[in-house]
Amino acid sequence: MTEDTTESPVWEGRLYSRGWRAGSGDPLTVTAPGTGRVLGTVAGATTADLDHAVESARAAQRSWAAAPYTDRAAVLHRAAALLEADPGRLMEILVAESGSGRAKAGFETGLVVSELRESAALASHPSGEILRSAKPRLSLARRVPLGVVGVIAPFNFPAILALRSVAPALALGNAVVLKPDPRTSVSGGLALAALLDEAGLPEGLLHVLPGGGELGAALVAHPEVPCLSFTGSTAAGRRIAESAAPLLKRVHLELGGNNAMLVLPDADVRAAASVAAWGSFLHQGQICMTTGRHLVHRSLADEYVAALAERAAGLPVGDPADPANALGPLIDERQRDRVHALVTGAVAEGATLVAGGGYDGLYYRPTVLIGVAPDNPAWTEEIFGPVAPVQVYDDIDEALDIINASEYGLSVSILTGDPHAAFDLCDRIASGAVHINDATVDDEAVAPFGGTKASGTGGRFGGPHANLDTFTEIQWITLQGEIERYDH
Repeated sequence: MTEDTTESPVWEGRLYSRGWRAGSGDPLTVTAPGTGRVLGTVAGATTADLDHAVESARAAQRSWAAAPYTDRAAVLHRAAALLEADPGRLMEILVAESGSGRAKAGFETGLVVSELRESAALASHPSGEILRSAKPRLSLARRVPLGVVGVIAPFNFPAILALRSVAPALALGNAVVLKPDPRTSVSGGLALAALLDEAGLPEGLLHVLPGGGELGAALVAHPEVPCLSFTGSTAAGRRIAESAAPLLKRVHLELGGNNAMLVLPDADVRAAASVAAWGSFLHQGQICMTTGRHLVHRSLADEYVAALAERAAGLPVGDPADPANALGPLIDERQRDRVHALVTGAVAEGATLVAGGGYDGLYYRPTVLIGVAPDNPAWTEEIFGPVAPVQVYDDIDEALDIINASEYGLSVSILTGDPHAAFDLCDRIASGAVHINDATVDDEAVAPFGGTKASGTGGRFGGPHANLDTFTEIQWITLQGEIERYDH
């Protein structure tokens, strides 16, 4: 990394110790969205770099897969210990490069540690099962590595959304080629590679290739990358699926969401508003699990909207390096302008702005809207900004119909005084996750995570069974003592 200011970046000296981290393409500028300050540059990668990375990864993967599982677990445990001992090595980069508030950066760093620990445990998980057979033989199904796993990660939670594919893939004996979002090449790639390198990951097993859409398309199409793990928008996921289909490539897509929070008439309104603010405003709403639709029973609506608006108005927005600020900037001007267009468009079509709706640079105020039409884009689309649209419902059947009308199916929250009754509603909700008395934003390394409908397809992340399904292939083996005789 090169630096063009007098203040040295926190990651200086921690990123480069192996040649595979250097691309041969044009440099990519690393800019702090909160201040606009140029933090440095990273070397961009080319398709020639991709070919070299895949060749290197294929060669390194064979011995990695053959090594004792304890070797793979030890690397991941050491990486977790290094990050636990010095969380600032990642937190400071997340704050500067991705605009994460310090609390969000700490939360994400903790998720990374958990993912490393859980993936270390995955390495020792049973890798197969004994099958019954009608013949006198041993019949078993075992899990084998796929080879080289391609990972394309987004900008919003760049470290964990990359590592939740990288770590389990490595634990199970694969090599990885990672293309982070070009806006977060350090926190979403190079910083993780440096951590794993320091933990003793053998050379050639992880290649970080900073670059844009052209490089991502080449990774998807590469014939020697049998598995592609993508986290990003539904539109991009559809293009990836279309490109990969003729190659018969295994593709795992974790895509967008427009997640609903259902507030039942027996809910504690003040507590519900607290959960709602977390769900809609955390990291400026730039999360696939963000609460994008608030469904509130008519009997609670006025009190709920007032409480949520009060919370929105009280959230400090500003430089994420200042721990006093709860919200930082949106990632860039394009995203800010899209968020603002959705807000102003909803108001122009009859919605009422209760809080927020304005911005200063990339800092968008937490926003609450009521009366948004059910066909308005601010209700039907993933906003990816700190916006909380609220609709009122009268009965539960109506509310469930509204929830399920969305093309997305990632996460739903139900807030209630009767959690057992809420559990009964889960059968009627088309969603990959339902959280009763908690926010739509939730993730744990031990839990399988993924969506339905337009929110994703092709597997889950998290927990031993989902990760085994996602990052290994099943091989059936039979063994018998004598050669079988067949009558002809």
